[in-house]
Amino acid sequence: MRRAAVPTPAGEARGSAPDPVPQSPAGLECAARLKDRGSAPDPASQSPARLNRALVWALPPVAVLALVFLYPLALVVRQSLSPENGGGAFDAYASVFASQSFREALGTTVWLAVGATAGCLVLGFALALIIAFVPFPGARAVAKFIDVFLSFPSFLVTLALLFIYGTVGMANGAWTGLTGAAEGPFHFLTTPWGVLLAEITYFTPFVMRPLLAAFSQLDTAQLEVAAGLGARPARIVRRVILPEALPALAAGGSLVLVMCLNEFGIVLFTGAKDVTTLPMLIYGKAILESDYAAACVVAVVNIAISVGLFGLYRVVGKRAGA
Repeated sequence: MRRAAVPTPAGEARGSAPDPVPQSPAGLECAARLKDRGSAPDPASQSPARLNRALVWALPPVAVLALVFLYPLALVVRQSLSPENGGGAFDAYASVFASQSFREALGTTVWLAVGATAGCLVLGFALALIIAFVPFPGARAVAKFIDVFLSFPSFLVTLALLFIYGTVGMANGAWTGLTGAAEGPFHFLTTPWGVLLAEITYFTPFVMRPLLAAFSQLDTAQLEVAAGLGARPARIVRRVILPEALPALAAGGSLVLVMCLNEFGIVLFTGAKDVTTLPMLIYGKAILESDYAAACVVAVVNIAISVGLFGLYRVVGKRAGA
């Protein structure tokens, strides 16, 4: 049997969707807002805006850096390539490199920096071990004092050494008072060894700081297990503590090497006239001899060495997690 056809309303095609329910103006506005929120932003339209905002924030510090640092550095390089008395661009470099004073200053700078770094590593490692693993009253106060010591100027430590070991210092005064001699025996501060002692004294906390941070992260269970197995303290230090401290030692040593290479105040305040480093040579060429081209050449060499060592320090520090 055939089913009777269902009549459709007039004006409405069979199978067509019904008309949507009419909405109020408030409902339409709400739907438009929801549609705008759900739509994802166009990356292409936002990229230029983000780039413009980044440039606005980056340009002021870059301009200040270029004005304060890059421009004077460019002037130093330009002066080294254009001597005042004429000649070729690299004549000043050839003259400085051939001079005996430059070679001696370079050798003195290198051996003082390397010697001070080695002394700081040995002394800093020993002192950090005592503070971190040997319980004594005031250990935490000593560790806090190291942070304060890092803010001291280098000439302050040198001045303290002069009060103790200077020509009219406390040590020489006590010697002459006890023996009746005309002068005391301590005159090493005006020698390279005095400069080395002052640099080790001042820069050792720069090695201790990363070491103490590394020791604080060391698992004490390893030390207890090693001690329980009968290992002596020297072997525990060599086999357990030292491998964990090597990255911090490398980072601290690299930083001390860079700072010793550019140290000027310690050499000046010790009064060591026979000790000429690269910074002292720059001072002598520029201030005492008014040879600005030679001073700029030495400065460029010093900057190149410092930047290379600083790059090494950054690589070592990144691997050490500093």
